[in-house]
Amino acid sequence: MDELTYTDVSLDELEPLRQRPGALLLDVRDEWEFDEFNLGGLNLPLPEIRARKTELTRFNPLIVVCSNGTRSRIAVKELRRQPEFQQHTLYHLHGGLIGDI
Repeated sequence: MDELTYTDVSLDELEPLRQRPGALLLDVRDEWEFDEFNLGGLNLPLPEIRARKTELTRFNPLIVVCSNGTRSRIAVKELRRQPEFQQHTLYHLHGGLIGDI
């Protein structure tokens, strides 16, 4: 497996994935954005990913989302580089939360 692999998913595919046992919806937007609108899950702003990664290791799969897909793509690539997440299944919401609007 390529060390930087993850799977792009659409908004339609999101709900079934987050129902999987052990799954976590990880929203990497800023707190104010999360407070304004969210789909639930854990809000962990992108700049805090490295410092708080231990909070995430017990969850698998991880479904990473943001507004338009840019920050979540950075986050999922950063997680994939970490040894703790090499065996995790990582999903990235392609186009973000506003992708289908």
